[in-house]
Amino acid sequence: MKKRVLSAIQPTGDMHYGNYFGAVQNWVKLQEKYECLYGVVDYHAMTMPYKPKKLRENTWELIFNLIALGVKEENLFIQSLIPEHTELCWIFNNYAAMGRVENMTQFKDKSQQSTAKSEGFISVGLFDYPVLQAADILIYKADYVPVGADQKQHLELTREIAQRFNNQVGTEYFALPEILFTETPKIRSTADPSRKMSKSAGEKHIISVFADEQVIRKRIRSAVTDAGDTPEGEMSDGVKNLFELLKAAGDMDSHASLMEDYENGQMQYSVLKEAVAEALVSLSLAFTEKKKAVLAEKKDVKYRIKQSSGKIRKLAQQTVREVKDLCGLVNVKF
Repeated sequence: MKKRVLSAIQPTGDMHYGNYFGAVQNWVKLQEKYECLYGVVDYHAMTMPYKPKKLRENTWELIFNLIALGVKEENLFIQSLIPEHTELCWIFNNYAAMGRVENMTQFKDKSQQSTAKSEGFISVGLFDYPVLQAADILIYKADYVPVGADQKQHLELTREIAQRFNNQVGTEYFALPEILFTETPKIRSTADPSRKMSKSAGEKHIISVFADEQVIRKRIRSAVTDAGDTPEGEMSDGVKNLFELLKAAGDMDSHASLMEDYENGQMQYSVLKEAVAEALVSLSLAFTEKKKAVLAEKKDVKYRIKQSSGKIRKLAQQTVREVKDLCGLVNVKF
């Protein structure tokens, strides 16, 4: 039997190349080797201030985008269609150490963001975010979780919760999920290579995977190559980022040729930028055509995603039923 992979993404609007190369491209590849479950985690998106209508729109928009990028419909689920996630989260709250959750980096960072914006409100949901994330993973008994370095801490907490649960109920019910190490490029902002490509940094710092050709070319043409603070003999962050984009986009011939030119001191930035722009434009044209096809049957796609979520929910129901039995809770047989 294939090993099971679980990964999830928050519905935060448009998909940019930082998202795609950093996660979704890998999701698509993993489908060929593993049993994959990919969630759009809208409960997690509620932990920071949001607008209800926009949340629902963003959730479906992300679903359409993921399908257009190559994620199989049958592998997708929407978290809020599977209430067992939150039920298991409550159970896990009783196996999660308070001090451990308090020290989670994401909680500290987002709390500071909220305070900096003078909102002064930090939700319990934000604090409990990593426990719900543990439920997302363990409810499907995932073997592997593909995560970046910034999420490693969350998987460690998940393993701790699983182990504590096993110890207290007296059986090795949950296998401890492992990190699936894969090569995922760290895509930086072309406007400021010291920052990662992120929508929170502003529109000029991202390149949408569905962007118009002229927008892509303009962003790459104006990409920062050397901020003037690079030690002599070292490649600047801006140039590194352009090479990373070229490699991630799959144009290995241009990557090898231009890298050779760079090492020989013969490379022109304009040539590198043109190669990157061509590679991204080619990808975006294909993605845009696929998305048009997805949107043409939007109603049917929504129905099928609800169906796939219902099918995946059966796995979650089975886990919660077994966990409640082990915990001594009164159970309902489905």
